[in-house]
Amino acid sequence: MHYPKISVITVCYNAQSTIEQCIRSVVSQDYQDIEYIIIDGASTDNTVSIIEKYIKDIRLFVSAPDNGIYDAMNKGIALARGDVIGILNADDVFAGNHILSDIAQAFASNAADIVYGDLDYIKPGKGIVRKWRAGQYKKGMFNRGWMPPHPTFYCKRQVFDRFGNYSLEFGTAADYELMLRFMHLRQVPSFYLQQVFVKMMVGGVSNKNIINRINSLFFDLKAMYRNEIIFPPIALLFKPLVKIVQYF
Repeated sequence: MHYPKISVITVCYNAQSTIEQCIRSVVSQDYQDIEYIIIDGASTDNTVSIIEKYIKDIRLFVSAPDNGIYDAMNKGIALARGDVIGILNADDVFAGNHILSDIAQAFASNAADIVYGDLDYIKPGKGIVRKWRAGQYKKGMFNRGWMPPHPTFYCKRQVFDRFGNYSLEFGTAADYELMLRFMHLRQVPSFYLQQVFVKMMVGGVSNKNIINRINSLFFDLKAMYRNEIIFPPIALLFKPLVKIVQYF
């Protein structure tokens, strides 16, 4: 049974308020074969000095200007040496110190090139405000607005090599487009591990204002057309409806 080396990539910019708890959640994992990479977009606050406190636990740290979060993720993927790659953003934390061990076990025990799980949205002072329970993917579910939580999405590096990285063409929907391309269009084998991987702070660039929301919908629709979703406008309508049940 082969247990993979896992590359965890954190991308950040001016994240002094959250980066330390993110790093701690990675370095406290009980899985041994981890490669931790941090790609910083040339932060101007105390982010870099906080990261440097943990430099002995970080295989690679780069701080330089980039073209946004997905460009930074692509930089990290290009530098990764692991068999499996996952993203943990600066305002996210693992839900426990065993998460990467469980993900490694899932890859070792299943004929899958993608493993994903569940996610809790957290609001300071209020705890869990939304529960994203993904469920096992079945062919055609993307046509009904389904998608897995991107912060729980772990994928073998060979899939990126074969089908490409995050496309900056799709703006805030670049993560959605990549998962759509891998799972729906290319039909890469996946496995759903039914447990919470990540606790994620509420918020996000695509939801900051009405213009961002409109742009996000446009990019979602563009991703659907590009990756052969049947009746993309209907799938676009279903996509926010699917999220409603996550509040209950």
